[in-house]
Formats: sequence, C-alpha cells, structure tokens
Amino acid sequence: QQWLSERTPRRPSTRKKGSKKKAVDAYARKEWYDIRAPAAFRERLACKTIVNRTAGTKIASEYLKGRVFEVNLGDLNKNETLGFRKMKLRVEDVQGKNCLTNFYGMSFTTDKLRSLVRKWHSLIEANIDLKTTDGFVVRMFCIAQTKRRPTQVKKTSYAQSRKSSASAARCST
Repeated sequence: QQWLSERTPRRPSTRKKGSKKKAVDAYARKEWYDIRAPAAFRERLACKTIVNRTAGTKIASEYLKGRVFEVNLGDLNKNETLGFRKMKLRVEDVQGKNCLTNFYGMSFTTDKLRSLVRKWHSLIEANIDLKTTDGFVVRMFCIAQTKRRPTQVKKTSYAQSRKSSASAARCST
C-alpha cells in the first residue's frame, strides 16, 4: 500500500486549460521554384513548385532533387494535337530558383488509351527493356490491334492466342 502513496508528481503544463495553440500560416515559410524542361522542348518553363525554406540543416534544394513532375506534351511544345501524351520530368539539379530536369518517362492520358480499345477486336500489348549506347535502360511499350479484312464477313476480328503471343514477341525484338 505504501507504493501507491509515493506517486511521482505530475509536471505542470506550459499552457493553461482552454488556451489554443497559435495559428501559424503554413505558406509563410514556403518558397516557389521554377521547373525547367530539357532543351528538346519548345517551352522551357514547365511549371512551378513549392518547398519549405531552408532552415538549419534542412536545405530546400535537397527536398527538390528527385521530384517527378507530369507535364502535358501539348503545353511543352505549344501544339495541342500532342495533348494526349504526358511527359515525366525528374529534377536533377537546382540553380538559384530554377530546377533543371531530365526526361523520366512518357505515358498516354486515360481517355486516349480508352479510345484505342475497340469492340470485337483484340488488343496486343508487349514491352521490352533496351540498353542505349550511353548506358541508359529504356523500357518500351508497344500496343497493337487486330484489323478487319476488306472482304471479311465475320463480325469479330479476334487474334488467336498463338498469333497474339507471336505478335508480342515480334514487338519485343
């Protein structure tokens, strides 16, 4: 019973009951940086990004390196017909308020992919990893579709699984 009475006393709280923490504007300690696209694109200013200011050991440029941005190719080349392609750009270096990027990948918008799929046809997909002469590995994706013959009477134009895999293998070479 003696150990119950020898409790450690509670530390007094620094705030009074009912007092709230001061509201601090989160954007007050943020900085804006410009994202620069590689020289292959017509429009070099791809977008802007926000990051916490450098404070103590936390350096803003270190938080920016490695970020991946998805930018519409139509905006980068000032050509709206290429708007269905999305380019991925990765920050490699920070110079002042500019983030220099490299190409990191390309994909299609979902509506473009949906428009490629047709009823009564087969969609054949394949991919391959290629090594370039300068040592980079590029993964290529190929999408093919069966086609109706001019004299075809049958409603469907499905590919046989054997021919489908042969087409995928041909895309891979």
